[in-house]
Amino acid sequence: MINPDQAVDPIATDKESPASIAKNPAAVALGRLGGLKGGPARAKKLTAAQRSEIARKAARARWGADAQGHEPEVSSGTVIT
Repeated sequence: MINPDQAVDPIATDKESPASIAKNPAAVALGRLGGLKGGPARAKKLTAAQRSEIARKAARARWGADAQGHEPEVSSGTVIT
């Protein structure tokens, strides 16, 4: 039987945790390069209305209604619609 005082969290001591695995520097550089190119290219092809809608959706996801449907109070007087 395991003594709870001596129990060790297997997740905390796992040698193959993602933090301990070394990343390939070439792959990291390539991924970053793609990200640096992709974001501005996507923004350039979107209309102002599309960018606004994406930003509105992101704001709702981050600060929007809670599980009960209550909208957060906005201090500046603006309402996100």
